[in-house]
Amino acid sequence: MILGLQPFTFAHVLISLVGIASGFVVLFGLLAAKRLEGWTAIFLVTTVATSVTGFGFPIDVILPSHIVGIISLVLLAIAIIARYAFRLSGVWRPVYVIGAGIALYLNVFVLIVQLFQKVPALKALAPTQSEPPFALAQGGTLVVFVVLVIAAAIRFRPERMVYARR
Repeated sequence: MILGLQPFTFAHVLISLVGIASGFVVLFGLLAAKRLEGWTAIFLVTTVATSVTGFGFPIDVILPSHIVGIISLVLLAIAIIARYAFRLSGVWRPVYVIGAGIALYLNVFVLIVQLFQKVPALKALAPTQSEPPFALAQGGTLVVFVVLVIAAAIRFRPERMVYARR
């Protein structure tokens, strides 16, 4: 056991945290109209790995976390195609930004759920996750992400960057 977690769970959590951290770097890069190629690759790979490893836990029934994982994988596939196959041309630029932004949001959404389940102080505030502290945390996070992703979709213009370099 590593930090009280089984090795597979520890790896899943570590991959998830790397995906979230690198996702924020990428999101703020998009806001600054920077591609951040290396960070983008780390974000996309670890976020795909997060969703894929989420299906490695024993299950008896499909849970909401599995639905979130499927949605995330679909969004990531679209974002990866937009980024690498279509090279962010035309409509694929906002498709990439929005898809990647929502995938990051879904990881943060699951992180908040897990924190309210595992951290005793948070669990005491919202034991069933239907209490106001949980709703405020999730609602506030959603509002912040909506604003950031819309701003990133508006500000991220790779063609401006090409002209600026000449």
